[in-house]
Amino acid sequence: MFRIPAIFLTVAALVLIAGCPRSPESAAGFRLPDGDPAMGRSTFVEMQCYQCHTIKGEEFPVIPNTDPPYVLLGGKVTRVRTYGELVTSVINPSHKISPAYAEELVSTDGVSKMYIYNDIMTVTQLTDLVAYLQSQYDVVVPQGRYHVYP
Repeated sequence: MFRIPAIFLTVAALVLIAGCPRSPESAAGFRLPDGDPAMGRSTFVEMQCYQCHTIKGEEFPVIPNTDPPYVLLGGKVTRVRTYGELVTSVINPSHKISPAYAEELVSTDGVSKMYIYNDIMTVTQLTDLVAYLQSQYDVVVPQGRYHVYP
């Protein structure tokens, strides 16, 4: 009896899936222009993002009589924070709320407490801010014990 190798079936399935039409919600083909990280830092300060966010190694103005920032951005991570993830986090902060923070600090009934900037932030400010945020992440190999197979 003839047996089809598993790799052939996998490749065939991927080719068929790739040929399927994308849904209207697909992010395929979406890309904003590149931003300027230095201008993005200015946007971070101008929009007062530092009220709730802090970036490891960065200093921002202190706001008297307020709690310190509680959402850490940047630093060492084990996976890339993609352009799409960061844009979505800014323009639709309730899309995905991190479980790393106490819910009462970052959301109310599943809705992010982050201010919605969509009617005030320009596209240029958004692209600059995302460029700045991306530059603050340092992707590292996760620490742990790995078994290397020959």
